[in-house]
Amino acid sequence: MTRLKCIAIDDEPLALRLIARYVQQFPELQMVQTFEDAISGGEYLKHSAVDLLFLDINMPDISGIQLARSLEQKPMIIFTTAYKKFAFEGFELEAIDYLLKPIDAKRFARAVEKALEYYKYKNALPEKRDTSLYVYSEYRMIRINLDDIEYIESMEDYIKIHQQNHKTILTLMPLKKVLEKLPADKFQRIHRSFIVAVDKVRSIHNRKLHVGDAELPVSETYMDFVRKWMKFK
Repeated sequence: MTRLKCIAIDDEPLALRLIARYVQQFPELQMVQTFEDAISGGEYLKHSAVDLLFLDINMPDISGIQLARSLEQKPMIIFTTAYKKFAFEGFELEAIDYLLKPIDAKRFARAVEKALEYYKYKNALPEKRDTSLYVYSEYRMIRINLDDIEYIESMEDYIKIHQQNHKTILTLMPLKKVLEKLPADKFQRIHRSFIVAVDKVRSIHNRKLHVGDAELPVSETYMDFVRKWMKFK
């Protein structure tokens, strides 16, 4: 069994001990070092590769946000802090999760499970990745089952992921970037503002495509999709 190497950086010794104790409950994790200041932790990370970093945000020398931004090779990061106001910065840095102190054991476990899932996803063979999409929403990473997606809508710098029988997910990402993450045989762009799941298309009429309860426009640039869809129906 592969064990993920972890370190924790926090200027509160009690918080460090608590995180180390929580980590011991997961055989998939190995806590290799803890640090009470960001400078020492940063120096360690310059020369040693780790898989998962538990990182406090509000520290006296440099903040956890500053440290994360300075890292050339970023491990998966779970931020720990007593302050909600730093949530957006954690979101920008694509943190796996964001834990508020005092850290509850069950909430810690959910964050670790996300990290383990994402690690498996990143290290899986390409064909194994074609079942999920990972995005950042509500200040943490979430996994979306590709089979649940009906269509994806662009909203300038954000996208809305519309799911079948699930809530809509809003995430900061351009449409072009999410298209690169999706299997080309399952998802197609039909407009500068829309990507559709091919198998969720119910009908096409007068350059209007019907997916679920939505009616989406098809632009001239993407009419090849319509012709191919009609051919095989």
